Amino acid sequence: MDNAKTYKMNCTLKFGDIYSQIIVWLLVLFISLAAALALMGASRPVYALATVGLIFVLSLPFLLFAFVTTLLNHIEFSEVDPDAVVANSPAATARLASQSA
Repeated sequence: MDNAKTYKMNCTLKFGDIYSQIIVWLLVLFISLAAALALMGASRPVYALATVGLIFVLSLPFLLFAFVTTLLNHIEFSEVDPDAVVANSPAATARLASQSA
């Protein structure tokens, strides 16, 4: 009843996968800064700071959620043959090198 299986984790995430998410978030931040500057020019600095803070605080969880779900979607687990793992282990490689010398 020996069902021990070995798995290999592989992450296939590339920068291009999250590039559009970063661009959208930067656009949101620049729009909030433009709104803050408009409010600052209207002599309402408290509202300007509140606007930037509110937009930043509300958009950050969505950005993190997008990053985490994208990362989790690019993680793959594949089953590895246990005999191949033992044959490729450093101890087995050292043993083969010492036998051939």
